[in-house]
Formats: sequence, C-alpha cells, structure tokens
Amino acid sequence: MTEDLSLEFLRVVEQAAIACAHTMGQGDRHLSDQVAVEAMRKEMDSLPIDGTIVIGEGERDEAPMLFIGEKVGLANKGHGGRFPAVDIAVDPLEGTNLCATGDNNAIAVLAAAPKGGLLHAPDLYMEKLVVGPASRHVVDLDAPVKDNLKAIAKANGREVRDLVVIVLDRPRHEKLIEEIRTAGARIRLIGDGDLSAGITAAVMGSGVHAVMGSGGAPEGVITAAAMRCLNGEIFARLVVSKPEHEERCLAMGITDFKKVYRSADLACGENIIFAATGVTEGTLMKGVRFFGDGVRTASMVMQTHPHQVRFIDSMHILSNHDNAKLRF
Repeated sequence: MTEDLSLEFLRVVEQAAIACAHTMGQGDRHLSDQVAVEAMRKEMDSLPIDGTIVIGEGERDEAPMLFIGEKVGLANKGHGGRFPAVDIAVDPLEGTNLCATGDNNAIAVLAAAPKGGLLHAPDLYMEKLVVGPASRHVVDLDAPVKDNLKAIAKANGREVRDLVVIVLDRPRHEKLIEEIRTAGARIRLIGDGDLSAGITAAVMGSGVHAVMGSGGAPEGVITAAAMRCLNGEIFARLVVSKPEHEERCLAMGITDFKKVYRSADLACGENIIFAATGVTEGTLMKGVRFFGDGVRTASMVMQTHPHQVRFIDSMHILSNHDNAKLRF
C-alpha cells in the first residue's frame, strides 16, 4: 500500500456520515445503519484499490453489502492497471442507537492495511483494556482493576481519584463498575460506542484515561488500528464460552482462545490507515452540520506511514442541482 490513500478513505467515511446524519434523531436505528452502509459501499467502488472487506456487516447471507469477504475498489470493476491489495475493516455507523436518538459520539469509521494486515476477528465479545501512550507499558489485562488504576495514575502523574474510565453501561459490567468506584476513580458510563471511547482514551488532553470492559471483537480490531497510529495500546482477549464460539474462531484461523492480543496483533500491517467522521456531536469531532449551500463535516485521519494524525474540517459545497434535490 505504497500510495497515500488516506484522503480517499476520508471521502468514504465523510459520505457515510452525511448520509446517516439525515436520519439523526428519527428513532430508526436500522434506517440509520442502512443508509450509512449504502453510502460507504458506493464510495468504496471509486477507490484505486483491490480491496477486501475483512470486518464488516456480517457474512454474505446476512448482509447485502460490505459483508466479510466482499471485494471493493476499482480493481473489481473492470478497470485496467494494477491496484494495491488492501484489507478493510468498516463500521459504517458506530453508535446506531446514538444516531437514532440524536445522542453524542456516533461516528462513521474504517481502518485499512495491506493484505493480511488486520485480524479477521469473529463477531464475539472481547475483554478490553485501552490506554494512552503514557500507560501502555504499565498495565495488564489480568491484573486487578485497582492495580491497573494505580499504575495508570502514576504513569500520568495523577492520583487515582483524578482518573476517568469509560465503561459500557451493561449488566455484565456491574462488578467492574463497583471495583473502579472502590478504587476511587471516576467513571463515565456510555450506552454505545466503545470504539470512539477507545480513541478518546489515547488522545492527550481528552480527559479520559482508560476504557475497560467487554465489547465487540470487530470494533476491537478497528480500535487497535487507531492505537497503532496514536501510540496508545489495547489489551484484548476473545470471550470464548461456548462450543459454537470455538467453531467460529477456528473458521477464522484462531486456535489460541486464551491469547491476549495487543494492537500489533490485531492490526499488524506495516502501513495502517484509520479514518473517522463525526455523525453526531462528539468529544473529538463535531457532528455533521447542514447549511444552505452544503454540508460541514469534522473528521480524524491517521496513518502510520507517514506517522501522522490529522483533524480535518471539510465544507462540501452543493451544486444548484443538489440543492434542488435535498432542500436543506
């Protein structure tokens, strides 16, 4: 993946975010997800790549597009020439419920790497611990919560009581929440969006110091791609509790069910690209804003080669024809 494709992928997440932003607050999470998927899929086919979806909307029988294994890009549309082989992990709308209710931190997001550069993760839960650069070498997924919090505080030159930990508000996290509170740290409970939360934990000055708890494994891979770009770290282990879970892992080539993954395991590619656009207002990015002559988006584009993080504020000016159709 020698060509700089970051701005090409930026265009993909921007269009997905704009599409689902039209459904914001309408209470229909399925519609929000559908329009995001359709917009992202359409834009994918204009990219100068030989792309394969390795994390997407499910298997072929369950998803009409952006399914695992689907081929995307100009190489698969009969165009001549050679195009780089790229594996892509997508979440066209992370936080479908957030978009449907108009709540904060819904984003359109993807990660890309040269072929073989992203783990083909089964759609299972994954235990996760996400921290920023200062704490990446001092925590352990199997350490007691209080010990990890002490280590994070020391690494950041703070007291435990100064820390903010994001946790998904789920019944399965009741014990974890109690342990964090007993240790003295503060908690920000979220209804959805542990991927965007993980990114926030690795950005200096965000006021978030860790993400703890279990969430989706596919989202864990995309988070890992972001950590590679941000010098943060994710520690993760698949939750394999049933024979059918083992079968799904084996089908994707995973044989060690107890393995603790880090970002370099989940997103091992030498060249990683991560792109996200805010759909609703968020901690790091504003949501999509419509105005008389167009649309304004706020995005985050990161890559490992060259190693850089860009926050991009874009104005998408509509033609008179588009204005007539959309009537903002």
